[in-house]
Order: sequence, then C-alpha cells, then structure tokens
Amino acid sequence: MGESKILEIHLVKSNDEYSSDDNIEINVQFLVEGDIRDAFNEANWTKAYNNNDVGFKLKYGVKLTSGGIRKKELGRTVNTYRKASIFWTRNPKLVNPNKDKRIWVQVAKNFEPFIRLSEEEVRQELFDFNEKFVFKASDLGKGKHTIRSEAFASWQKHDYTEPGSAKNNSSKIEITIN
Repeated sequence: MGESKILEIHLVKSNDEYSSDDNIEINVQFLVEGDIRDAFNEANWTKAYNNNDVGFKLKYGVKLTSGGIRKKELGRTVNTYRKASIFWTRNPKLVNPNKDKRIWVQVAKNFEPFIRLSEEEVRQELFDFNEKFVFKASDLGKGKHTIRSEAFASWQKHDYTEPGSAKNNSSKIEITIN
C-alpha cells in the first residue's frame, strides 16, 4: 500500500491586528489525502461489510503554537477522533440514483452523525478538517507574533487498508497585538 499524507494546512485568521483584551480566533484547515482516502470507497465498504469489518476510526490532533525555540501552545489542543460506521439498509429515506445500493456509511464528527449520499461527500466528512482555536490576545503579549500549527492523523488495519499515520506542520501566519 502507498502513502497517505496531510495536505493543504491553512491557518485562517479573522484579523491581522488585535488589542490585548481581544479574543483571537484562528481556524486550522487540512485534508488527509492519498491511499487511505482512495481506499474508502463503495466497493471496499461492501467488501468490509461482508467480512464484518464495519467500523473505521480516524484519530487526529491539531496543535497551535507560537514562538521560536520555546514554543507556547495556544488555545486547547485538539486530540480526538472521527468514526465511520458501515451498515446495510433498505431505508427509503436514503434516496439515491443507484437504487440497488444497500451499504451506507455514517460518519460521526464530534459525536454528531452524518449520512451522505455520495462517496466523495462521505470522504469529505471523514478526511477534511476545520478546527477552530480561540484564545486571549493577552496570552501572547504585545508585539508581532508568528503562529504555526501541527496536525496528525492515524488509523488501524482494515480489509481495505494497512495501519498508517500522517503528520504535517503548516506554513506560518503573523499577527500583531497592540
């Protein structure tokens, strides 16, 4: 099996400048791409269901840091997971042009379930991330600050994939606190 990696880490900030009593909000957006994403398809869901491999758990984490040699963590570090449950149904509410489709996937993000109708929508729910970090500007102090993020993801062996992990560091952004 090939390689999977975390691509396109973006840090999205609401402003360039803040006062010391403001709350800073930064979104960390990234994707898990490669073999794990490609292997998560309808043919493999059916094969996995038939072999009673009906759960998939993707553990991931995101950390926001500031500083050079002595990094300071900002906001709450995310260390959680997403789950996909593969199930069989004839539920008429799950309408799809592919009428004979019986195997579906439910993705749980932060314990909230999502059922999507297409393969790509399921992949987006499971492998596309947007984590929000909120922290006080006073935690950084006055001046110009460089902020970076780190993201990781890991998964176990299943019928359609080997165990693996991916890690990446983002490009940096700068903010000023007055």
